[in-house]
Amino acid sequence: MKTKTTTKEIQICRIKFPEIKLQTRDAHKLRGYFGNLFKKHSSILHNHYDDGSFRYKYPTIQYKIIDQVPTLIGVNEGAKLLPELFLKMKELKINNQSYKISTKNIEVKNETTGYSHSLHNYQFVTLWMGLNQTNYKKYIKLESEAEKQDMLNAVLVGHILSFFKNVGLELKINERLLMKVSVIEKKTNFKENKMFAFSGGFIVNAYLPNEIGLGKSVSRGFGTIKNN
Repeated sequence: MKTKTTTKEIQICRIKFPEIKLQTRDAHKLRGYFGNLFKKHSSILHNHYDDGSFRYKYPTIQYKIIDQVPTLIGVNEGAKLLPELFLKMKELKINNQSYKISTKNIEVKNETTGYSHSLHNYQFVTLWMGLNQTNYKKYIKLESEAEKQDMLNAVLVGHILSFFKNVGLELKINERLLMKVSVIEKKTNFKENKMFAFSGGFIVNAYLPNEIGLGKSVSRGFGTIKNN
């Protein structure tokens, strides 16, 4: 008999603007536009406090371009705030161009996240920025693909555990995440710098909500996942 696993119901809000088509690289402009438009409402919209200091928490509102569609993801407190603000929206301004908004697809639902007894397959639908400055230096010194694989496995487990912690979930001692990353190295421009990022996917024994982000810069659309 399987013992009860550590899981939690979290609230997820997804808002999509299906009539508007943008490029994946425009996600940070989407974040900038909404963050500035509603900056007086809440710091979680732009992940900075009123004094300008950075909010070092998992972003509960994330801005993405998924299959060319501008998409906003809210998690817990973000899921409560998004519908209130964005139901009022009539237009979107990106790249000095105004887009009238006549259609918004809004979904708010509770979803399970946490440890699973079975394996689940996820794809990165936007590039995963798995490496920070410290582990990037370690990664490029590794000689074998097996060493790189082990490191990326450990890094992504850390990203998932960080997500769990930020939604108030802590796994039991005997609940170990089993990870197999299958990715390809890519280069991407980030804040005018060339950065390592990865496309591909992973298999892990965890429940993860569709379209949340994992890794660095998830508020700008990086590391967005979907369950295959």
